[in-house]
Amino acid sequence: MAKHVVLVEPKYYTQYPPLGLLKLSSYHRSLGNTTELVNGLEMPRKKPDLIYVTSLFTWAWKPVWEAIGFCKKLYPEVEVWLGGLYASLLRDHAEQSGADYVYEGLFRDSEDVMPDYDLVPEWDGSIVFSSRGCIRACKFCSVPILEGKLNSVKYSIKHLIWPKHTRVIFFDNNILASLGWRAIFDELEDMKLRVDFNQGLDARLITEEVAEKLSKLKRVRLLRLAYDEQKSRRFVQEAIERLKAYGIKGRQILVYALFNYEDCPEDFFHRIRDILEWGTVAYPMRFEPLDALEKNKYIGKAWDAKRLDMVQRARRVIGYGGAFPPYTGLIKKFETAKNFDEAFRLRPPTKSPCR
Repeated sequence: MAKHVVLVEPKYYTQYPPLGLLKLSSYHRSLGNTTELVNGLEMPRKKPDLIYVTSLFTWAWKPVWEAIGFCKKLYPEVEVWLGGLYASLLRDHAEQSGADYVYEGLFRDSEDVMPDYDLVPEWDGSIVFSSRGCIRACKFCSVPILEGKLNSVKYSIKHLIWPKHTRVIFFDNNILASLGWRAIFDELEDMKLRVDFNQGLDARLITEEVAEKLSKLKRVRLLRLAYDEQKSRRFVQEAIERLKAYGIKGRQILVYALFNYEDCPEDFFHRIRDILEWGTVAYPMRFEPLDALEKNKYIGKAWDAKRLDMVQRARRVIGYGGAFPPYTGLIKKFETAKNFDEAFRLRPPTKSPCR
């Protein structure tokens, strides 16, 4: 007998539709079941036989608990399954949420299915994993825990592109480490869709060949790299030089700079200055522990609340969208600064002449 499956996305902020739930919808529809997507504390249109609740970052757990409590109050006899990042990283905490079952990791039976984008008709973008995992083992990253080493490599993603979509968004954690990257890039060139390598590209793997192939993807608006520690300086600079040599403009290159981890303010200051001097966009990325239950509470050993606040205020006041573009004034500010405090200190507001 067919079941009605309700898929719940808690009321937290995210730019993207719940990919895992959309895949579960396709999986259940293939079994002859019906599905429905609800957001937060919405009433389903039809009584469910089964409920799935997804989760995102660990510090966004409260909306998850609220959604589960709402579902159990409405339908106490219906099984509620909780999955996603929070459920996988903090299982013990998630088990106190009221869910009947907590699912860790990926649901492999739905990994290679087309997500059910009919549930989000306003969304225009096919989200794709052409591989899972990563060849790196960065201690600040959840990927080694959740996905392990590089696996699930695909050599074609055409079957995962929704016909009505005009862009493809890659969630690969290290697409350039995949043996299938060349075949994927060739498909992208043929499809002529807008391309977003959302999780970024590994600067250490950007060769001349990679830069050339990226330059042929004419509808790539932004390329993301990471400069998380000083020892990667040479690789990031060389990657940027190669990309520019193939016509990719500096303002199309966004470089994440991790801070509040094992670095210190001076180290962070030098990395931001490097990024701006290379003519690219600097995006400060504040470190959060993988088990954080509150956002922006952790303070690294070499940091303090005052300097963390200086970074956040500078992003709001002299940055643009939280980033530092390579504007002449910003480059000069960081070039002439002698240290972190001088670079991130803001001028006091001028008094109004009317006062």
